[in-house]
Amino acid sequence: MGVANNITAFLNFIAFLCSIPIIASGIWLASKPDNECIHLFRWPVVLLGFLILLVSLAGFVGAYWYKETLLAFYLCCMAILIGLLLILLVFAFVVTRADGGYDVPGRGYREYRLQGFSSWLRNHIVDSKNWDKIRPCLAETDVCSQLTQNYITADQFFTARISPLQVNTSNQFSNFFSNFHFYSSSCISQCINWFRP
Repeated sequence: MGVANNITAFLNFIAFLCSIPIIASGIWLASKPDNECIHLFRWPVVLLGFLILLVSLAGFVGAYWYKETLLAFYLCCMAILIGLLLILLVFAFVVTRADGGYDVPGRGYREYRLQGFSSWLRNHIVDSKNWDKIRPCLAETDVCSQLTQNYITADQFFTARISPLQVNTSNQFSNFFSNFHFYSSSCISQCINWFRP
């Protein structure tokens, strides 16, 4: 067995071992009924784990015992997976390139408008079927509590560098932020209610 086959067998054995925790994490995600956001990832994670397991097993067996058919299958699968990964990366770059942000005088953060994002992302989020899935996920985050815990005064808030999600959340009730103390429980509840369907 040549050096190249040894290296290929070793790398595929490592990939095979790595696929086991990926599959286990997908199964663990599937067993968590209380989090709808995590449920979106359960089957893609399990599927990805099984694909890595099968391809790496074919590569290991093909390289270690020099089975040309398995090596050919392995190389075709790897080419397809690499091609799909490149397509996904290009798609993600094109879709997220425009961030919809613009500078606002007197603010430490940027404002965001849906019209500034790519048309695919805009249409995907505006679709009520998708938004109904996204909204509960946002409600489960700690965005609201971070807004009220990290900024005591309105001046601190308006000069801070905050995430686009926090900017758009705070825009829903910016007058409330300007007039009341951030630690107010009604401020937190108003923020949380904005996310609820």
